[in-house]
Amino acid sequence: MNTPDRAFTRRLDLTTLQLFVAVCERGSIGKAAELEFMAPSAVSKRLSDLESTVATPLLLRHARGVTPTPAGQSLLHHARSVLFSLDQMQSELSEYADGVRGHVRVHANISATVQFLPEDLGSFIRAHDAIKIDLEERLSTEVLRAVQEGAADLGICHAGNDERAHDLQALPYRQDRLVLVVPARHPLAATSDAIAFADSLDWDHVGLHANSSIYRAMHIAATASGRNIRLRIRVTGLDAMCRMIHNGLGIGLMPHRAFELMRGVGELQVVELTDAWAIRHIDLVARDFSSLPVSARLLVDHLSTQANSHLTPS
Repeated sequence: MNTPDRAFTRRLDLTTLQLFVAVCERGSIGKAAELEFMAPSAVSKRLSDLESTVATPLLLRHARGVTPTPAGQSLLHHARSVLFSLDQMQSELSEYADGVRGHVRVHANISATVQFLPEDLGSFIRAHDAIKIDLEERLSTEVLRAVQEGAADLGICHAGNDERAHDLQALPYRQDRLVLVVPARHPLAATSDAIAFADSLDWDHVGLHANSSIYRAMHIAATASGRNIRLRIRVTGLDAMCRMIHNGLGIGLMPHRAFELMRGVGELQVVELTDAWAIRHIDLVARDFSSLPVSARLLVDHLSTQANSHLTPS
């Protein structure tokens, strides 16, 4: 395994990296120099020194300005990441200076956000009001990627068979149960028994984003039955799904508890499913729970405690 070159690290400086990013984004040394209130010759000298440090050309100079070489594109990617991390560090440290004693970045899928997190995060904040939580709603695949790349301290999602989950640690959080939601006058509304999802494929469906864990489960089940989903429309939220279903655009699949929380959005009815995959596990995921900051570990402990009191499917 390659070991870090500490001499290389010492030869780099943040000002030069910032100048390099500015030059690449504006395509001109002169424009970047004007932005940074420096002489173009000074900027050019720093860039030449940078190319000497990395021992490879980083910019192609031409009459219209400059463009990054392939090596320059690689450095640009890493430089942006470094500068972004420094901005985040400054922001978080300033919050400590203002008296905030913790900052946890959480990414969660729509099922967790709608069904469980309002109450669980609310009770956590009431007990730890000096800890700030930044919550972003994302698709499960995006949640896993954010945790893997360090953009989130903690993820809450249905990991399923996603390969990214293999590199992450997981703790059980909740279970949810998917059900069909249909208009009150739909033929399936008269069904008193649970049905297989495949039996719903004769009707149009209202679906979520193609990369959502719910839609992927639907697609796998339809493929296994040799059928296609008659997808009429995609929506980005469960409330929008209920409104579309109420207005006759199809039937839809969503977590049962989420439907109960939104009861009143149209004249709708639930149809239970017999499919085993309709019961899903929602997990807490992190790169390494033991290395999380104290504030994040407190949140994990709180959510795990809440999970222990909800061990049966909703």
